[in-house]
Amino acid sequence: MNEQEVLRQRAGNIRRNIIEAGYYSGSNAHYGSCLSLVEILTSLYFKVANITPNAERDRIILSKGHGALALYSTLYENGLISKTDLFSFETNGSSFIAHAHRDISKGIEFSGGSLGLGISFGMGVAHACKLKGINNRVYIIVGDGELDEGLVWESLMFGNHRSLKNTTIIVDCNGLQIDGKTDDVMKLTPLKEKFESFGYQTTEIDGHNINQLCEALYQSSLSGPCAIIANTVKGKGVSFMEDNAKWHYKSLSSSKYKKAIQELLENE
Repeated sequence: MNEQEVLRQRAGNIRRNIIEAGYYSGSNAHYGSCLSLVEILTSLYFKVANITPNAERDRIILSKGHGALALYSTLYENGLISKTDLFSFETNGSSFIAHAHRDISKGIEFSGGSLGLGISFGMGVAHACKLKGINNRVYIIVGDGELDEGLVWESLMFGNHRSLKNTTIIVDCNGLQIDGKTDDVMKLTPLKEKFESFGYQTTEIDGHNINQLCEALYQSSLSGPCAIIANTVKGKGVSFMEDNAKWHYKSLSSSKYKKAIQELLENE
């Protein structure tokens, strides 16, 4: 099995873990938002980023806070958290809740929740690392719906003004948010040109193509500040969730759970 096949296998494992942990929690989960993130997280955690737990590590900051279950599933696949941790998702007393709580010992760099805050936090981290002479990279994952927040664009201005070449912004661009299509809620296009106008070298790719993701992430590490617009499908891999805003936050019935798992297994 070559490296790309291994990465695709890991992505498949992460997708199943999202569905299983969400279902067994007995609660609602952000399935659509999590499933669109999978290849982005796979590329970062298993190929591109240095996640060695020390001061020189790269920082992966999930500003798109409702993708937390995808992050937990990735951390489990990487051995950074246990199966018990993952399957405690949204249960009483668990620290693994719908929006991640910062815990460096578990590999969680940021407390997600209010959209837009992750990118401002990430810019602050990048600035601090630059001032301390730390040779690392700060990867900040945002959702396209999150770009409605003015704080995002203020943060981008700060990053460009401070020449934070150690930053890469990754937009999980799945075209949907809780209220429907992003272009109906707040038109973002032309998105690439918007990022470029803020001084970010910007590339647009297929966000489910691990080859394209790894190459774009590698190129971003050579210069910066950079942005990657990763075009994705909300609910990727599960037919009844794909491109369906209703699955932004919803619970799975037993029959839907079985259908989702069956489809994911068949697609591997």
